[in-house]
Amino acid sequence: MKPAIIIGGATGSGKSDLAVAIGEAFNGVVINADSMQVYKGLEIISGAPSQTHYQRCPHKLFGFQQPGKSFSVGAWLELALKEIEAAHDNDQLPIIVGGTGLYIQSLISGIDSMPVVSLKVRRSVRERINNQGLSTMYAHLAKFDPEIAAKIEVGDAQRIGRAIEVYESTGKTLSKWQTGTSVRRPYNFFKIIFLPDRKVIYEICNARVLKMLEIGLMKEMISLNNLQLAADLPAMKALGVPHLLSYLCGRISKNQAIEGTQRATRNYVKRQFTWFQKQIVADLVVKEKFSNKNKPKLFSKISKFLLTNLA
Repeated sequence: MKPAIIIGGATGSGKSDLAVAIGEAFNGVVINADSMQVYKGLEIISGAPSQTHYQRCPHKLFGFQQPGKSFSVGAWLELALKEIEAAHDNDQLPIIVGGTGLYIQSLISGIDSMPVVSLKVRRSVRERINNQGLSTMYAHLAKFDPEIAAKIEVGDAQRIGRAIEVYESTGKTLSKWQTGTSVRRPYNFFKIIFLPDRKVIYEICNARVLKMLEIGLMKEMISLNNLQLAADLPAMKALGVPHLLSYLCGRISKNQAIEGTQRATRNYVKRQFTWFQKQIVADLVVKEKFSNKNKPKLFSKISKFLLTNLA
């Protein structure tokens, strides 16, 4: 069993900093597991690693996909497995890091074969979500697929829409498509999940949005807006993008855009907590943000894992 480190959890908890620190100390390669950090041109809004991070150790699967194209869990998994193998071929430690729970779960357990949903059905479901509201559509989902509804937050528009569109396309509920069968990977994963105090993370996220504005977020959004992309593309739904583009188009004020971005980020953090607590069995749960203070303890456990794995 080949060793690999997985770092998941809440936005703003220091996952990227830990990944780079591990990469430096243990000859590692950082592999992205964030669904928005795959897109080129969304580096600031997605909180992608800095140039300093890139210089400290190798990084893979960051900023390679054009925002005008969709990107799936299955596509990511195929690329991630190749990067993990390449790392081992070069005697390097794969370090998979990101806050997208579905990516991490697919790596650990595999993914079920999913049906192709037509663009017509997808847009119809999205329009009904916008017109009728999430709570109404969630109640609709709960009637025909209560098993899936129980696993989804009421405010998670993407997963609610996905469950409904699969059912309307196939007549078969998402819970029936998801067989729950797992795959056997040739890796020994050491799973680190960051779940610090939620109020602390909320404050970090609020400050993070303001910092993004200082380092050129609006310039990034102007470039994205100039591409004139369809609003239903994944990149156009990145946290804060709808609010900031609405500001650029004059529909809301700058303060409303900032507050909306901060609120969307906090709501996402809440969903991350729920997901990682329920879906991932961690080897180590970290209840505070990564820092030099807890670095020795974390490195001690990682060293022990690697030594045990080699033994």
